[in-house]
Amino acid sequence: MPRYAKDQPAGFTNTIERVAIVGAGGTIGTHITTALLATGLHTITALTRPTSTTKLPPGIHIAPVDYTDESTLIAALQGHQFLIITLAPTAPRDTHSKLVHAAAKAGIPYIMPNSYAGDIDNVKLNEDTLLGPVAQAQRAEIEALGMQWVALCCGFWYEYSLAGGETRFGFDFARRRVTMYDEGRSVISTTTLKQVGRAVARVLSLKVLPEDEFDGGLALEGFLGKGVYVRSFVLTQRDMFESVLRVSGTRESEWVVVKEESKMRYRDGLALVKRGNMAGFSKLLYARAFWPEDSADLSGKAQNEVLGLPEEELDEATRAGIELVEELQLRVERMAA
Repeated sequence: MPRYAKDQPAGFTNTIERVAIVGAGGTIGTHITTALLATGLHTITALTRPTSTTKLPPGIHIAPVDYTDESTLIAALQGHQFLIITLAPTAPRDTHSKLVHAAAKAGIPYIMPNSYAGDIDNVKLNEDTLLGPVAQAQRAEIEALGMQWVALCCGFWYEYSLAGGETRFGFDFARRRVTMYDEGRSVISTTTLKQVGRAVARVLSLKVLPEDEFDGGLALEGFLGKGVYVRSFVLTQRDMFESVLRVSGTRESEWVVVKEESKMRYRDGLALVKRGNMAGFSKLLYARAFWPEDSADLSGKAQNEVLGLPEEELDEATRAGIELVEELQLRVERMAA
């Protein structure tokens, strides 16, 4: 049955004003936090470990927590309406569950789980990447505890993946070598980090419920229990390569271009993971996304227009990816000095 703001009890607030975020200084958390701050509509609390040295933007409330002491998590989450969870792959496996249980006890109604990936409805692809069952269990746990979730479906992060080495989008900038999955012609959709941040901020800036039965505008209610689908670019590896050539001022003849069968790369990566070598995970994950008959293209579901998200410039995003490579190299050189 539809819910309307006009029918809610006295004291009901039809906007998301108080947001808690885990991983505010991380790869994706930084961009989400920045975009939320830019709206001027939210009070943001970042949950951090007392030993954290991560610098966070001014204007954010800091709540030190101890993940071995649930009372600190509950205290930090008390009074918030929405929890955004962004966790590094190295986080202990039970961290997400600890946060969800604490959120339930703190009375938080809505959670964005740690699943910033592809189409949550593509069951086969999600099972093949090993991520689907984990994400489904996270969503089921949220529901079982009486809360509701909103998942962000964005595909791979473009600049992050471009800069991430040969096992991601295939680019090894140091060696000027690119590995094409099959012929490099499979189409995928991918999203920049900034666009992800903007998408989250747009959804959390909506009214929670329609005002009444005559209100046809967007509301958070319409996204609950679903994926929010966004994209920046719909492209092939060849498209990426052409952009890299333009931005770097190089010619294809200056690069070594090799081809590998995507399904073979997937099987090789999966075999490594099964032997306990997690270095194979990135290999299987990206190779699976480029399977010609079932690539990771969710652009047909993209909600960019209804969310008012801007169109982006591919070469600008490619330049950001190359700058990430250069920053990492400088960091390595400083550490070695």
